Amino acid sequence: MSGLFQNFRFGLRLLRKSPGFTAVALITLMLGIGASTAIFSVVYEVLLRPLPYEDPDRIIRLWEVNAQGHRVNFTDPNFEDIRSQNHFLQGLAEYRAISESVSGGSEPTRTVVAAVSRDFFPIMRVRPVLGRSFASDEQHFGAAPTALVSYGYWQQYLGSVADLSAVKLNIENRAVSVIGVLPPGFRFPDDSTIWMPRELNQRLPSRSAHNWHVLGRLRDGIAPQQARAELASIARQIHQQYGQDVDMTDVALARLQDAMSSDVRPALMILLGSVTFLLLIACANVANLLLAQAAARERELAIRAAIGATRGRLVQQFLTEALLLTLAGGAAGVLAARWGVVALVRLAPPELPMVEQVSISLPVLLFALGVSSLVAVGLGVFSALRATSGTAQSALAAHGRSQSGAPRSHGLGRAIIAGQLAITLVLLTGAGLLGRSLLRVLATDPGFHTEHIITVDLALSFAAKDADKTQRIQFLVQLLGQMRAIPGVLEVGGTGHLPLTGMLSNGTYVLLAPGDQPPAIEQLETWSHNAARTGYANYSPASEGYFRALGIPLLQGRLFDDRDTMDAPPVAIINQSLAREKWPEQNPLGHNLEFGNMDGDLRPLAIVGVVGDVREDSVETPPAPTIYVNYRQRPQATYHFTAVVRSDADPTSIISSTRKIVHSLDPDLPPSFGTFNQVVSNSLKARRFNLTLVSVFACTAMLLAIAGLYGVMAYAVTQRTGEFGVRTALGASPGNILRLVLGQGIVTALIGVVIGLAGAMVLTRTLQSLLFGLSATDPLTFAVVALVLVLVALLACYVPARRAAKVNPMVALRYE
Repeated sequence: MSGLFQNFRFGLRLLRKSPGFTAVALITLMLGIGASTAIFSVVYEVLLRPLPYEDPDRIIRLWEVNAQGHRVNFTDPNFEDIRSQNHFLQGLAEYRAISESVSGGSEPTRTVVAAVSRDFFPIMRVRPVLGRSFASDEQHFGAAPTALVSYGYWQQYLGSVADLSAVKLNIENRAVSVIGVLPPGFRFPDDSTIWMPRELNQRLPSRSAHNWHVLGRLRDGIAPQQARAELASIARQIHQQYGQDVDMTDVALARLQDAMSSDVRPALMILLGSVTFLLLIACANVANLLLAQAAARERELAIRAAIGATRGRLVQQFLTEALLLTLAGGAAGVLAARWGVVALVRLAPPELPMVEQVSISLPVLLFALGVSSLVAVGLGVFSALRATSGTAQSALAAHGRSQSGAPRSHGLGRAIIAGQLAITLVLLTGAGLLGRSLLRVLATDPGFHTEHIITVDLALSFAAKDADKTQRIQFLVQLLGQMRAIPGVLEVGGTGHLPLTGMLSNGTYVLLAPGDQPPAIEQLETWSHNAARTGYANYSPASEGYFRALGIPLLQGRLFDDRDTMDAPPVAIINQSLAREKWPEQNPLGHNLEFGNMDGDLRPLAIVGVVGDVREDSVETPPAPTIYVNYRQRPQATYHFTAVVRSDADPTSIISSTRKIVHSLDPDLPPSFGTFNQVVSNSLKARRFNLTLVSVFACTAMLLAIAGLYGVMAYAVTQRTGEFGVRTALGASPGNILRLVLGQGIVTALIGVVIGLAGAMVLTRTLQSLLFGLSATDPLTFAVVALVLVLVALLACYVPARRAAKVNPMVALRYE
């Protein structure tokens, strides 16, 4: 034990004796370990940490699988059949969450309200901490509406009231009794704060209306594969029984945690791989520093060996020194990681689940400790074996003869640098591909204007009754008309589905032949089986000013206008993609179609106009066929309505005036304001997040690698000062010396670049799902990155090479 303490004291003294070496090594390790810890904290929270529910691995998410192999949500009849016929699930539940306007608390709010069926809370094994859960007589169509609220909503908007008997909220124009408060932290699904019985909504008989998410819980002792096989068999029986009326051919399932993180898993694994490369480069840099330290200590080590120190004792000393250095760097890295986590949470896209819970937790600290320990052992063993590989006599003899020969560490140092440059090139190539993809996305025409557009998002109730429809039309007509009168407003419009917000509705429409009468819903199901007269399209209610406000061009016919009232013949506007798909050589104007399965209105729609394509889902997704209907003729589809205002005035004044207008029309309706530029920016947040992190890692890696190359070359020049003096004395010109040193550095860099290009050709293929408009092996990106890295390496080599070229032979020989 005394020997261990002695090693620690001696190691601390050495580190204090070389403050420059210690500072550089600590900063390098801090960068590598800190970045790794910060990224691992996100990976742990999103992918590895068990969900905070009882036995979470037995909770599964289920999907229908159609004939094309796509996963889709469940229909009501298929859900009921699966629930009643399976034997391997303890329960099966439907759920759906949407943003609603809620009043009745301390202030009106826009709140995510989840509709959940009767097995939902037993599956999650969550019970109210105050009040009770839903009773069976509250879970059927026509029952008095009740709700459970989150712990946070209860505290913030209900004043933590203990007696819930008199608490009522206004949701969907209904008085809803609050009967319970759920435990702190429970917000599933989709950050919900209010939960209501799904059974309050009428079930749809259609087996093609895929409206509901489904989750279940496996019975004890049942493996997911067993449940999957049983559910697939039931799905096949349903398909055989109902034929064309059902498009379900199979059932897919996954652990709930895997389902929640499936979209972000590839990007997180790429980031984890990138930061691992950065850690390797940091370790390689420190290894080179330790090599230089070991070379400088050759005489000390030789003397200690000569007076009796065993090789094991010397190895122990090096391990102790590496442990001290790495633990100090790891501690600094954890502190840096805390700041990094704050930055990551701010940068994180909204689709990253659990991101608000990311922190430097105990498992993350253990990860940092484990990484630091592995780095310490690796660096300690590496430097010890290199430093103690010779004999004491040979080391003393070599040190006595000269200091100008090429040390043994030079070749190994250059090999390490070549590896660093190879890894750096892989990271830079990845960053280059992601950067070029983002530029291509930004250069893509989305089909609409984004500048000077203010958005006013309104969560309205569902207008099912005729009186509600009339009231909704009056409200929206007054709202848009008063907004149009605001000074500085150039155009006002509105839509039920604003592009790039993920609020798309789509379904199957039917083309009607001349003379076809409006079908009943059963006949519509039959017609939908005829592929020649059906298609799949987005469905969007809109006003006449919507197209002008966003600059969507009219290509044929007309836009909506005042003649398109509730009592007038229903009309539709289609986009260019739908016109090209169904009427490639014809004029689509005047043709009729049926899209009543989207909103329950079976009146045929007459096409009166064709507008330009809009990228509704994302800028990266090609435009899909779209059918626009008039909000005054289909008010039941405006439960989520966004007004868009094009203005050249100050947005603050427009927002203030609009807020007053909304409050005057409906005091319980809380609007949400923004700009269309923010909408577009938010849609690209995930891509910017990946690009930012990979670019930071790549640039940091390049700085470390270039610093390492400079250090190795500068150290080699210092060690070979005598050699350069002799060469100069024998007639070598400064240019010869410059080319000699530069040549050695460039050879090292080129070896690293060639290895890096080969590695990048393989590893960047993992980025393909994150790229847009270019291949993972894009030759231009590879060429530019390789050229930049070679030029930067040449600059790093030039400074020590220039110093070598200026060596005075007399001074060099005197030094020798």
